Amino acid sequence: MSSSVLHLEATRLNLDNSLDADLWLLNSCTVKNPAEDHFRNSIKKAQEQNKKVVVAGCVPQAQPRMDYIKGLSIIGVQQIDRVVEVVEETIKGHSVRLLGQKKDKGKRLGGARLDLPKIRKNPLIEIISINTGCLNACTYCKTKHARGDLASYSVAELVDRAIQSFQEGVCEIWLTSEDTGAYGRDIGTDLPTLLWKLVEVIPEGAMLRLGMTNPPYILEHLEEMAKILLHPRVYSFLHVPVQTGSDSVLMDMKREYCIADFKRVADFLKEQVPGITIATDIICGFPGETEVDFQETLKLIREYKFPSLFINQFYPRPGTPAAKMEQVPAQVKKQRTRVLSQLFQSYTPYDSTIGEKQQVLITEESFDGQYYVAHNKFYEQVLVPKQPELLGKMIEVDIYEAGKHFMKGKPAQNGKIHTPSIVKPLLKGEVSGMTEGLAVVVDTGCSAITISDHAPHWVDLQEIKTLSKNGTALPARCTGERSFSASLFPWNVKGPRVKIVSVSLAVLAVITAVSMAIFR
Repeated sequence: MSSSVLHLEATRLNLDNSLDADLWLLNSCTVKNPAEDHFRNSIKKAQEQNKKVVVAGCVPQAQPRMDYIKGLSIIGVQQIDRVVEVVEETIKGHSVRLLGQKKDKGKRLGGARLDLPKIRKNPLIEIISINTGCLNACTYCKTKHARGDLASYSVAELVDRAIQSFQEGVCEIWLTSEDTGAYGRDIGTDLPTLLWKLVEVIPEGAMLRLGMTNPPYILEHLEEMAKILLHPRVYSFLHVPVQTGSDSVLMDMKREYCIADFKRVADFLKEQVPGITIATDIICGFPGETEVDFQETLKLIREYKFPSLFINQFYPRPGTPAAKMEQVPAQVKKQRTRVLSQLFQSYTPYDSTIGEKQQVLITEESFDGQYYVAHNKFYEQVLVPKQPELLGKMIEVDIYEAGKHFMKGKPAQNGKIHTPSIVKPLLKGEVSGMTEGLAVVVDTGCSAITISDHAPHWVDLQEIKTLSKNGTALPARCTGERSFSASLFPWNVKGPRVKIVSVSLAVLAVITAVSMAIFR
């Protein structure tokens, strides 16, 4: 198995690719029962096909003794940079389990190094995990079991990664973690300090988006956060999960704030950052939630009319305190979820934007392939015509149509076009952080990562020579289209050709830090 970079794309199981694979590497999410059920079913499918299996993500990290992963190789959430070793040993017939916490001089680290090579799902967007774990102890959360307490990367590491990203043609950076607001509390710094340093290196025409923050850890930084969110190169957007409109339910959840705290955050930011988008989450049917509690939630949604609302029906996760509480009947949970969804669908936040001129950054293609997707200063979605020369550019558009979740715009006449970087973005599948030497091309557009000698854009592992001990590349013949520095891969390359399929509910980037999903 080669120690060249692999990118494992979260996608549905593609049988055409998976059945042709020698090994399946399955990533997992433990937030909800359906996600874990899908993971379990994928393992069963792999075993029915007599495939070698490696499992990764939060499920095996939190519950490594579960019967259905007994005997399987496991990559822990902080061990993704050792995936090559695990796959090599699994192919040989061995079972390897790497579940330990990374430490430096006794101090817990945030995860894999940020400067390791990676392949971006979208070459225009860099996703940077600023910390892992969290400081909360929510009674319903299983993720904490897997990811543990807070561990932050240093400001210098994060700034360096951002600079490298912009030098590779990235025009948008997402900061992610289980709780961005808690950043730095374990290393003597804080989120505003990091953000001001990042703002200094963002080029004109590029943007920064913040990830989710829980209310308790943003309250003390409200004034600084408002200033940062007003910066022209930072999206005026913040995801602040409230989960319920009831103080009683919040207490049972152990969320460590009350509704008044949440309102203080929302009201202050709405006043100081006009037009800001505040996204939030709601859990329907938490144990003990009464009809009165639910009505408080509806009242909160009516008051704020959040343009982005993530509605989740409660699922008891094994091993959590909430799983032992008295459960709300399933039909009641479904009914409340339906009522809340109807309320959310009843208002259209973008109707008043028709006729406006907006400046937007274009970063990707729409799901149906009909438009390019752009975002305005408030990270609101704007669909624009597919003109390839505009991809990665910041342009001015005239809004001519609005829907529930989007606007449509056309390029304004004589509008300015900002190109964030003079550097051409990497091609899809190219490896970040490389310069010359070792060729690696990875298909990120399908569910299979195939490494073989008969596909025109893949590396033939048999032909890659072992790297010398000091990391200098010995001669190698590669079949890829771009050369990268083999000195960045100081591992031995050996073993048979391997085809790997990743089936997952979350993106797993190998040989780099895991980027958590922005929205939980």
